[in-house]
Amino acid sequence: MTRLIGIAPLSALGTEPADFVRAAAETGYDFIGLRTRPVTATEKDLNLLNNPRLKEVQAVLRDTGMRVYDTEFIAIDSQTDRDFWMPMLEAAQALAAQSLTVTITDPDLSRATDTLSELVADGRAFGISIALEPISYQTVQQLRDGIPVASQSGCRLLLDTLHFHRALCNLEQISEAQPYLAEVVQLCDGILAQRADTREGLIEESRAKRGIPGEGDFKLAECLALLPADTPVSIEVPNPKFAELGLHGYLRHLKQAAAQV
Repeated sequence: MTRLIGIAPLSALGTEPADFVRAAAETGYDFIGLRTRPVTATEKDLNLLNNPRLKEVQAVLRDTGMRVYDTEFIAIDSQTDRDFWMPMLEAAQALAAQSLTVTITDPDLSRATDTLSELVADGRAFGISIALEPISYQTVQQLRDGIPVASQSGCRLLLDTLHFHRALCNLEQISEAQPYLAEVVQLCDGILAQRADTREGLIEESRAKRGIPGEGDFKLAECLALLPADTPVSIEVPNPKFAELGLHGYLRHLKQAAAQV
């Protein structure tokens, strides 16, 4: 069985969403993810919150037949509330997406789980599932840490191969989390021995220096082998090679690399 291969927006951060959709369609991807609002203060604001850019993207999606699987991204802290996430759910629904990805930055995990439960309930009304991504430098770091949160809130758990390896998860955690896993896996590579020893270093790798699939020594094949054979793969690889190859060249390169894996 051939897995569907998609491309995550972080792989080409700063690209106009409509251009990203066209390029993904022209380079043979099966689906894409889209950011509906910036995640950091340093990002270019390319939000899709009920504006002309959203309408442009909807038109390009219709023209190309490209499918949006997931939207992103909410970092749940002590201040996150419905006023913040409702426009994102509306945008996700307008894009016919299936999910909205979140992480938890609130150090109070009980409070964050309550917030997440509210978001899951609101998402259900829009037909949008909520995927919690364990991140190696945030409150929920390992898949195992996310299991009780998913059990209590009703969210899914998003396996990202970078954070899986950088949070020092073992393969057994994939089997443990299986009942809660999201229906897609995020794929990138890296060098195990080059794990940063600071939070800043982990953040830099995550946002700008991920490895192209097959060019590192992460246990990618072993991770994928533990997932259902039809689990789609979303390539999430911000890497300097993007600037070198250009949008279309880079997306082709990533797709070929992931297909080999």
